Amino acid sequence: MTQPTKPLAGMRVLEGSAFVACPSGGMTLAQLGADVIRFDAIGGGIDYKRWPLTPEGHSLYWQGLNKAKRSIQVNLRSPGGQEIITQLATAPGPDAGIFITNFPTVGWLSYEALSQHRKDLIMVAITGNHDGTTAVDYTVNCAMGYPWLTGNEGTVNHVLPAWDVICGQTTALGVLAAERQRARSGDGTAVSLALSDVALATVSMLGHVAEAELLGTQRPRIGNDLYGAFGKDFELTDGSRIQIVAVSARQWQSIVAACEIQEEVAALEAETGLNFTRSDGDRYQARAELNGLVASWCARRTLTEAQQALDAQGVCWGRYQSMLDMVANDPRCSVANPLFSQQEHPLTGRYLTPGSPLRFAQNPSTQNLSADHPSNLNPTDTLVGSAPSLGQHTDEVLEEVLGLSATEIGRLHDAGTVA
Repeated sequence: MTQPTKPLAGMRVLEGSAFVACPSGGMTLAQLGADVIRFDAIGGGIDYKRWPLTPEGHSLYWQGLNKAKRSIQVNLRSPGGQEIITQLATAPGPDAGIFITNFPTVGWLSYEALSQHRKDLIMVAITGNHDGTTAVDYTVNCAMGYPWLTGNEGTVNHVLPAWDVICGQTTALGVLAAERQRARSGDGTAVSLALSDVALATVSMLGHVAEAELLGTQRPRIGNDLYGAFGKDFELTDGSRIQIVAVSARQWQSIVAACEIQEEVAALEAETGLNFTRSDGDRYQARAELNGLVASWCARRTLTEAQQALDAQGVCWGRYQSMLDMVANDPRCSVANPLFSQQEHPLTGRYLTPGSPLRFAQNPSTQNLSADHPSNLNPTDTLVGSAPSLGQHTDEVLEEVLGLSATEIGRLHDAGTVA
């Protein structure tokens, strides 16, 4: 039986990027089968040595964001290097001519200049703000209001670069939307995507902008309580901490049953006139009293005892654990989860590596395979792919995509145009 090919097999994308948003978008496409060619300046870009680093100085950050791609090194300041990038961005073929970047798109790297070589070019360009001014995740996050809602006092920044991550996924979506448009109309397009717009669209989607404009209010600081519903962190007798959440009537009833607090909850409903089964908001209004009931139950139980009781009733809960604990003990972060496999990476060796979290019904037992680039893999839905070493595929790409001979490639090396 013939296995299905990868969803984006045959698509070729050129990526000029740094940091999180653009590289994660390219990796999303690569793990679905697109041939993503990342170009860097000779010696690596500004994110090539970003922490965390191995003792030998290799960036696990860079490797994590560049799985399943091909890598080339080019002297971007030289006319010859710029010509190579232009040719790669505008190479012929119905599935080529796609370029994603968060580099400044001016001069030779602008859509206007590149589209002179291919009229149906697709280019997705990420900027900080919609007017082209500079911003990064951390300067965007401080302006979105969340630091004033987080914790109990002061300004508390989130360590997850959430806007970068969402922007990366939006970049991949932008490529697919533009490619579908081109397939229908034959027209290329320049797509602009501002990091701050991604954040503003997200906070608007969650109701914060309307709340501020229409109601003139914003939520208070409530620590680890779940706004508008029941959710809190609780300490167990052995010092473990867990989060227990109810965002539905069924979840709330399972908590009441597991913690054996039916009588206390009924008495509190009678006293307050609230209905905790019917209303998330009622549970939120009475959170102090309800938290106390659940906290008292947790304080008398170990993690093992709490887990047995909570799981028996189908409670929605999770354990607080460090990243070291997660990697060592959580089966979801192991090869027991089809997301992961052990992959060999150039320079740093073998470690646990995820593929795409998407699962396709036609091939539920997705194989996790490593490759230099998608074209030499056995057919499968998605792939893990090791991160390349810097410039690993320079000669291969020049020969395969641009059709250069070994002699011509050698001359480019001698001139310092590529590495």
